[in-house]
Amino acid sequence: MDRAGFADFLRTRREVIQPEAVGLPRGRRRRTAGLRREEVAALADMSTDYYARMERGQSPRPSEQVVAALARGLRLSLEERDHLFRLAGYGEPGRTQRGDHVDVGLMRVMARLDDTPAQIIGALGETLVQTRLAVALLGDHTRYEGLARSAIYRWFTDPAERRVYPEADHRMHSRILASRLRAVLARGRYPRAAEIVAALDAASPEFVRVWGDHEVGLRHSEQKRLVHPELGELELHCQTLLDPGQDQSLLVFTAVPGSESHEKLELLSVIGTQELGTREFGTAAHDPVR
Repeated sequence: MDRAGFADFLRTRREVIQPEAVGLPRGRRRRTAGLRREEVAALADMSTDYYARMERGQSPRPSEQVVAALARGLRLSLEERDHLFRLAGYGEPGRTQRGDHVDVGLMRVMARLDDTPAQIIGALGETLVQTRLAVALLGDHTRYEGLARSAIYRWFTDPAERRVYPEADHRMHSRILASRLRAVLARGRYPRAAEIVAALDAASPEFVRVWGDHEVGLRHSEQKRLVHPELGELELHCQTLLDPGQDQSLLVFTAVPGSESHEKLELLSVIGTQELGTREFGTAAHDPVR
């Protein structure tokens, strides 16, 4: 690891990012060039002390997960992300095998959606970033590791994953997810797709049945029914913004103004994760320091 180079790159990238680029107010008293350390730490979902020690070159070598979180928080381009990984001593990550780097354009759009449930997912259903209201609505999906990072894998192995959808929709959801997994597997860009298929083949009889139907091209409707543990059922519209180069999608959930579901989203916006959903969904634990 090039500790000095890593620290210097973090500092210089932090100093060139303007608060407006990440959805933060500038304020009249801001004297810092670019972002403050605590702001970058919050964007990367880690403690300020941990980030500050990395920027001073005083921390242990960060994990690949932490480096990826820094790349997202600092809104790095793919070239800048690759450079950060090399400085950390991990070499250049393969772009077709590593799907945890979020496109800068998608992150800029998402920064404007703090008052809306929205999240960015990868090709295999890995939730990479969520707004606070997406966490309140769906639970913290960024906390998973290993194969469980994939919502497709969790759907067939973890009963808790299904609670967010009405039972009547489960069969169709299974078919759509199997269809999506087949499409990713066929493209050959993500070796983990084959791992997921093998694991599900051994763990889920339902997956074996659905996979055997060999359905392709199935997609979710933009109209979704979701079930929240406190608010009950919501009828939402899910708008998808796709980044073809990264196989990532930004999902934005809205409701018809004046509808009961719209009122429930407004209630969720007021209360957030403090009272709604925390008992059912749990909390994340990304930061090795906090």
